[in-house]
Amino acid sequence: MKKMNILLFIATLTTLSCSCNNDVDGNEYNTPEIFSSVVPMSEDLSLEITTDKAIYAPGSHVDFSIKGTIPADAKIRIRHGADVILDEALSGNSFTWTAPSDDTKGYLVDVYGQAGDKETIYGTIGVDVSSDWKRFPRYGFVGTYDASKTPSQVASELQYLNRCHINGLQFYDWQNKHHWPLGGTPENLLDEYKDIANRQVLTSVVKDYISTAHQHGMKAMFYNLCYGALDDAAADGVNSHWYLYKNSNHSEKDKLDLSDSWKSDIYLLDPSNADWKKYIIERNNEVYSSLDFDGFHIDQVGDRGAVYDYYGSAVNLTQGFGSFVSNIKKARPEKSLVMNAVSRFGQRNIAATGDVDFLYNEMWGTEDQFSDFYKVINENNSFSGNTKNTVFAAYMDYNKSGAKGTFNTPGVLLTDAVIFALGGAHLELGDHMLCHEYFPNNNLEMSSELKKSIIAYYDFMTAYENLLRDGGEQTVANIVSGDASVRINAWPPQLHGVTALSRQVGNRQVISLLNFSKANSLSWRDLDGTQPEPTTYSNLPLRIKASGVKKVWVASPDYMGGAPQEINFRQDGNYVLTTAPNLKYWTMIVIEK
Repeated sequence: MKKMNILLFIATLTTLSCSCNNDVDGNEYNTPEIFSSVVPMSEDLSLEITTDKAIYAPGSHVDFSIKGTIPADAKIRIRHGADVILDEALSGNSFTWTAPSDDTKGYLVDVYGQAGDKETIYGTIGVDVSSDWKRFPRYGFVGTYDASKTPSQVASELQYLNRCHINGLQFYDWQNKHHWPLGGTPENLLDEYKDIANRQVLTSVVKDYISTAHQHGMKAMFYNLCYGALDDAAADGVNSHWYLYKNSNHSEKDKLDLSDSWKSDIYLLDPSNADWKKYIIERNNEVYSSLDFDGFHIDQVGDRGAVYDYYGSAVNLTQGFGSFVSNIKKARPEKSLVMNAVSRFGQRNIAATGDVDFLYNEMWGTEDQFSDFYKVINENNSFSGNTKNTVFAAYMDYNKSGAKGTFNTPGVLLTDAVIFALGGAHLELGDHMLCHEYFPNNNLEMSSELKKSIIAYYDFMTAYENLLRDGGEQTVANIVSGDASVRINAWPPQLHGVTALSRQVGNRQVISLLNFSKANSLSWRDLDGTQPEPTTYSNLPLRIKASGVKKVWVASPDYMGGAPQEINFRQDGNYVLTTAPNLKYWTMIVIEK
C-alpha cells in the first residue's frame, strides 16, 4: 500500500483507537477497533428445523417442523441471500410456506428472537426451490440392501439425508449381475439374490429405498458399469466379439481381478460396440419396467492402457464413453444420466455429449491437492460450456478405512468447505459416510459433532447455491487482514494462512475465506485423519479493494447456523474497511454494489 493510501486509511478512522499491523507488502498501517454489526447477533441453536423434502418445485408448499421449546418472541424469517422474503411471528411447531415461482433458487430460513436491537438465532435450515436437480445436485448413495434394512432403518437413513438436502441417490451394487442387472426378469422378479460380493440383496429393500427417496423428492439412480460382464455372460447372450482384449489376437480379455469369494471377476466390453449397447439398453429397459428408478449412474474403471477389440483394432475408450452415453440417452431420453470420470479419464467426451445431468469426478492420488478441485471444476466448466456443475467422489481418511474408527472432523469439514466454496458438491453421505471406493465399506463412523456440522454445511450450500454454484466470474480478491497474526493469500491455498477465493456474481462480490492456519497438509484426502482444527478468529479486521459498495454481509456454516449478518463498513476510496465476526473453517463475505 502506498504512503498516501496509508494516510487516507488513518484519516477515515480518527475517532477509533488503532493498533499497528502489516499489510501484504510489508508496510505498516493502522487498523480500526472492531466494527460492531448493524444488528448484533447471538446464537442459541436450541431448535431443530426440518422440512419434508430435499428439493421443492416452484410454487409448491414447503412444510417445516420445529423441534424444541419455541420462545414467546420467536419469529420465522426467510431470506434469499440477505434479502428478506418473509418475516412473521411463529405461533407453533409447524409452519407452511408457499415457495415463490422463481426456479433454481436457494433460501435460508431462520427462527429468531429480538430484544431491542439484538437478535438471537434459535435455528436455521436451507431450502432449494428447483424444478430439477440438475443445476444444484447434492448426491448421496445407498450401498446395502439386506435384511438389516428394515422399513424403519431405511426411513431413518433417508430422513438424515433429507435433512442434508440430498436430492439424488446412487444405488451402488444393487444389481444381480453387471451384464444382467435386474434380479430375475420383469415377469419373474427374484425376492432375493446376491450382488457381485455375494451379499444379500432383497428386492423389497431396493423398492423401499426408491419409494422413500421419492417421498423426499430425491432422484433414484441405479449404478452399473458401462462395460461389465460376469463369467456366465455367454449363457445370458453376451457375445465374445463384444469384449475388450489386452492383445490384438483376442486371446486375453481385459478384466478386473476380484476376490475368489466373490461371484466372478468382471470382464470388460467395448463401450462403443453397437451390439453391446443394444444388449445393455434392453437390460436397462427391463430394470425401468420393474423398478421405479429415475436414471442410470454409469461407472468406468479409468485408463486401461492399450486395449483392442475382437478384430485386433485399438479401442479409444474415451470416445467409446461418449458414444455409450449418447446411445443410452437416445434410448430413454426421459431418464437422467450421470457418468463417472475416474481421475478425469474421458471427461471431455462425456461432457461433450450434453446428455449427463452433471459432471462427476472420482478423485485419486494424482489429484490429491485442494487446488485440484479448482482445476477440475474449471476444466469441467470449459468442457460443458458452463452448463454442468460438478460432483466429486473424494474419499476421506482412506488409510483408516481398513479398521473400525471415526472420521476426522477437521479434515472432512475443511475439504467440504473448499469444495462447496468452489461451487462443487461432495458425494460422501449415504447409509453411512464414505471412506472407500467400495461403498459398502462402513468401517468409519461420523461423530455426533460431525453429523451436526455436516447438516450446517449442507444447509449453507443449499441456502446460498445461487452465490456459490450459479455461474459468476472468478476474480482475485485484494484483501488484507488488520490482524498481524493472520496472513491472507489469494488462491491457491497455503499452509499457515487464510486463503481468499473470490467470485463476481452479478452485482455481488463473493469472497470465501478458507482457514488453513493450522493445516498440516494441502492434500484434501487427510489420509491418516490427522488434519487439526484451525484457529478460530473473532472480529477479524479486513481491508478489501471494492468501490461503490451498498452493503456488506457475512455468513458461515460454522457460525449461527449460516444466518446472514449485515456488518458495518467504511468506504475509503477504492477500499472497504470492515470486520468479519467469525472465521473457523469457512466464512463467506458478500459485498453488494
